[in-house]
Amino acid sequence: MSIGIHSQISAAVYENEGESQRVKRRDERRKALLGVRGLRKRHGDRLLFDIDRLEIATHSAYVLTGMNGAGKSTLLRVLGGLERAEIDSLRFAGEDVLRVHPYPRALRRAIVYVHQHPILFSTSVADNIGYGLVVRGEKPETVRPVVAEAMAWAGVAHLRDTDPTRLSGGEKQRVALARAKVLEPRLLLLDEPTANLDGAAREQVIALIPTMIEAGSSVIIACHDRDLINLPGVQRLKLRDGHLEHR
Repeated sequence: MSIGIHSQISAAVYENEGESQRVKRRDERRKALLGVRGLRKRHGDRLLFDIDRLEIATHSAYVLTGMNGAGKSTLLRVLGGLERAEIDSLRFAGEDVLRVHPYPRALRRAIVYVHQHPILFSTSVADNIGYGLVVRGEKPETVRPVVAEAMAWAGVAHLRDTDPTRLSGGEKQRVALARAKVLEPRLLLLDEPTANLDGAAREQVIALIPTMIEAGSSVIIACHDRDLINLPGVQRLKLRDGHLEHR
């Protein structure tokens, strides 16, 4: 990615922000959105990872790196409630989730996972983006303007009625991000969002991520992409030999 794109991203995050807003943002970031203790995941007899502690602050971005097979995707899926694991303690937004609710039901609306290869239905781009809202019981008159805004944000408004199976890899990823955005997640989990994308498509996807943070989501990105790893303000996590390093 060029220096110009990095500058645009940084400017988008801090544009028109006064000193009081910066202080407020700094204080918000100190608050823990997600706190996990004693997270263990096994594949058969193999212990894939044993994580003592993981804390994700509000309104913050993290990249999760590690060798292929280290368990990055699995960790995201566990946090998203898509895979089971042993967890000693789980707090979300200050609430002891495991004590009060079965996981993942309590977090189903708060955490959204976006797969490396987005699963899109063979309907239309608009229907795919609005699907989660429809499932939540939102009325069509409520869904339509939200979807229209999300399509414009993702740069796919011209593809509104297109079958997603006809889209390029970059277009599919932007549709998946728009589908996640309309759900207003507290925590967004992105699994290799730029994998196998060319330069222009990569830049379009990368440019959307800071705006989701600005809108209020915390984000964890599993990736090898140096441009994502080097985004301004991103904190680094690394899975190595089954343990999580905070870097």
